[in-house]
Parts: sequence; structure tokens; C-alpha cells
Amino acid sequence: MLRHAWVVLPAAFALFFIVPLVGLLVRAASDGDVGAQLRAGSTWTALRLSVMTATFALALAIVLGTPLAYALASSRASWARLAATLLDLPLVLPPVVSGIALLTVFGRRGYLGEPLAEAGISLSFTTAAVVIAQLFVAGPYYLRSAYAGFAGTDPRFQGVAYTLGLSRWTTFRRVTLPLVWPSLAGGAVLCWARALGELGATLLFAGSLPGKTQTMPLAIVTAFESSAGLAGAVSIAVILVGFALLLLLLLHRYTNAVGPYR
Repeated sequence: MLRHAWVVLPAAFALFFIVPLVGLLVRAASDGDVGAQLRAGSTWTALRLSVMTATFALALAIVLGTPLAYALASSRASWARLAATLLDLPLVLPPVVSGIALLTVFGRRGYLGEPLAEAGISLSFTTAAVVIAQLFVAGPYYLRSAYAGFAGTDPRFQGVAYTLGLSRWTTFRRVTLPLVWPSLAGGAVLCWARALGELGATLLFAGSLPGKTQTMPLAIVTAFESSAGLAGAVSIAVILVGFALLLLLLLHRYTNAVGPYR
């Protein structure tokens, strides 16, 4: 009995994730109209906006998060661990709370938003707000993975590089980065995927303006609340799932970031 449980329980857990996706495909085939949504210009506009903003958020996470993760992982000070813990906080916050937090700081009457508005810069309910919301929610996925990669690197490799006369920057570029590449690539995939599916914080901070802030998740909610109802929402959802799956497969293939799934 126990021997069979080692097979049945993992299989049941895998089916827990697979069956809802299969159900989505079946419902789209029976009640939805994926073809009509594929021909709709609004769908492609939302998809392009989702990909553009998620990619931009990922680029910011990589450029800003990589040196931050390296600095925190290299430090032995107690404040570094505290900072790493605080930076993980958006991972467990409800997206609605993240959106409210962004509004209090970057909104038109926020602590930073108001002086920016006086200078002629408005962030809330703009495409830039979508990127900020995605970065706030998805950036910690990259930061956590990068931090784990840097913290797990054997410092002896760097020590050998220093004894050979390599500078700190050259050692980081030629020794450290190749060692942590799987962690960085894996974190990038998670960050991009999470940014692509971000909804709650984006809705509160950026709104759902077609062509400006309405990403694919927001387009799904809009379709669900419109006359299209569940059928329209399911059709758009299937398009997003298919596109995300295709891009994830490509990212996994060309970054070798699939870990145990290889």
C-alpha cells in the first residue's frame, strides 16, 4: 500500500495542475470562440502590451537586481539578511495590497507621485505604471533566485581568480556569472512569467485602459464582465496560456533553465 502511494500521490498532485488547464481547453473548444478572439484587434493589442511591459520589467529586474543580489549575498552583515527578507515580502503580499502600496507612493497624491506630478510627470494609470506594478510583484522572483545562486557559490573560485591577478569585475564576469547562470536564467523565466500574468496590482495602480494599460489578464476580466461572459474570457485565457507556454518552452530551451525538468 505504501509502495503504491509513492506513485499515486505524485501523480494526483501533477493532475491537480494539469486537469484545470485541460478543462480550460475543453470549455474553449465547446463554448468559446478562440478564432474570433484571434481576429480581434483588441486581443493582439493587449497581448503586445503584456509582452512589452513584462519584458521591460524583466530587463529592469536583471539590470538592477543582479548587482543588488550579489551585494546582499556577499555581505556577512546582519542588515543584509534583513534586507533580503524585506525584499521577499512582495512574494507573499496579496496583489491588491501591492497595488495600494504603489498608489500611496507613486499615485497622483502619493508621497513621490505628488511632487512628480508638479514636475509634469504622472505615473499612475499609464503604461509606465504597468511596468512598475509588474516589477514590484515579479522582480523578487528574480532577486531571490539570483541571491540563492550567489550565496551558493564557492568563494574559493573567486579567491583563485584573485591570486591569478584578475580584477574584481573580471572575476565577477568570467568566474562568478558562469557559475550562477542557471540561477539567474531560472529567476528570469519566473520573473517574466509572473509579470505576464500580473493582475491585481496592475488593476489598482494602472487601471484597465485599452491600448494603454489593459494587459491580457485585464482583458480576460473585461471580457468576463462584458456580454461575452465566460465564453469570451475562456477564449482569451486559452490564447494567453498557449502563448505563455510557447515562450516558456523557448526560454527553457535557450537558457537551460529548466533544472530537474530537463
